[in-house]
Order: sequence, then C-alpha cells, then structure tokens
Amino acid sequence: MEKIREKLRTTAFCQRFVQEFIHEGDTCIDATCGRGGDTVFLCRAVGAAGRVAAFDIQQEALDATRQRLCRAGLEDRVCLIRRGHEHMQEAMAEVMPGAAGHVAAAMFNFGYLPGGDHAVHTEPATSLEAVKQCRELLRPGGVMSLCIYSGGDSGYAEREALLAALKVMDPARWLVIRADYYNRGSDPPLPVFIVRLSA
Repeated sequence: MEKIREKLRTTAFCQRFVQEFIHEGDTCIDATCGRGGDTVFLCRAVGAAGRVAAFDIQQEALDATRQRLCRAGLEDRVCLIRRGHEHMQEAMAEVMPGAAGHVAAAMFNFGYLPGGDHAVHTEPATSLEAVKQCRELLRPGGVMSLCIYSGGDSGYAEREALLAALKVMDPARWLVIRADYYNRGSDPPLPVFIVRLSA
C-alpha cells in the first residue's frame, strides 16, 4: 500500500504523466527547481543528448539542486538559472537559443522552497506571466505540469488566479487537465497539466 501512495504522491504523479511526452535528446524546463527533484527527473528523461533549463530565484535552491545533480552524475545536462521564471523567454533565448517552440515539457511547483523561508514564495502576477511565457516555448504535443500548493503561508490568491486563467485558454490550442485529491482535507496540492495541441 505504501508503494501505491508513493507512486500517487503529487510530484511523482506529475512526473509519471510528463514522462509520456519526453524523448531522448529533448529540451525541458524546470521552472521552479527547489531541491532538484524534478530537475533530476527531467535530466534522466532527456538522456545524454538532451538539455534541461532549471530556474529559481533562491541561491539555496540552486545549490541544493546542483548537489543533487552531481550526486546523480547529471550536471552536464542542465543549465541552472538564478532568475525569476517570469523572465523565462528572455533567459532561454540567452542560454538555449532556438529552444522556443521546441520544449517538450516544463514543470512548475508553486509555493515555497521545501524547508526554506516560507515568506519567500511564488506570487500570482509572476506565476501567471511565467505560465504564459512557458506556453509559447512548448512545441505542439508538449506538456506543462503545474503543482499548485495553497493555503497556509501562501494563501489562495495564486491558486485562484492560475485556475481562472487556465479555464479560459483556447480549447482548440490547449488541453487543460485538473486532477484533484478530492477526499483529502487541509488544502492538498493540486496537479494541473497543460498540453499544447497546435501551433
């Protein structure tokens, strides 16, 4: 039973969904690298020929991610970027020219750094801009996962702003899938997936 719980934990669930969209040699983005879990996953998924860009505004997060990558022997597949993800398009043009419109997958974890300062967390305005920019970086058939944490220190404003924006996305171009942990209280994380259907 514990193995089932682990497979369906929010971050693992997002990774299992996203895995289906990634092939050897692809380019991917970890928009909020945190402690490096998704970065390591993406680096393994793209293989030796692939590349991953990992963003975070906190040096603590980038250092933790770098250490995790080094332990896994994956540091040569990633570019760590200390920059807000709302500047994603500009940063990608600098570090991975030609990636626009060719990104296979991007992953977001909204909220704060696990084990870090809870006063430093993602904000509605910058998160909305980051998702908007990231959408245009995806290739047709590409996917974006959003793991939305809410309640507690960060409140609900970001979740509600993101969900409102996702609800009105053009269904001819985008498929938005919301997966609730429906019978859990205490504001469980909310996994959302965005698939680009057309250019």
